[in-house]
Amino acid sequence: MAELPSYVRMLRDGAGVQFDPGVLVSEMERGLAKTRVTQSRVVAQVAATLFFKTRQDSLAFEDWYFGVIKRAGFFDWRDSYTGRVLSVRFKGGDIGKLEPLTSRYGKAQRSVTLEYLR
Repeated sequence: MAELPSYVRMLRDGAGVQFDPGVLVSEMERGLAKTRVTQSRVVAQVAATLFFKTRQDSLAFEDWYFGVIKRAGFFDWRDSYTGRVLSVRFKGGDIGKLEPLTSRYGKAQRSVTLEYLR
């Protein structure tokens, strides 16, 4: 399986993990609402920023995105929170806008959302 290239740095500033609990809630006339689990596994989403030290790194990442994972494929990623290697993909195949941090994209970043089944 493909893995996130080593030249891509994952910044966790403003990052977070979120998931849909997969629970159905039925409101009751009196008392607490009834809840029941509807999914055995839920989709977790990780917001993160990809950082590229050089323009060549950002171009190589685009080649990897289009050529290796073909925009919608899964890849291995080590979660720094749990320490586990997870099979993830970019939510909706979206890698966000490339934002230059220095002139001529010498350093750049992309805001992305990774998703996986928990």
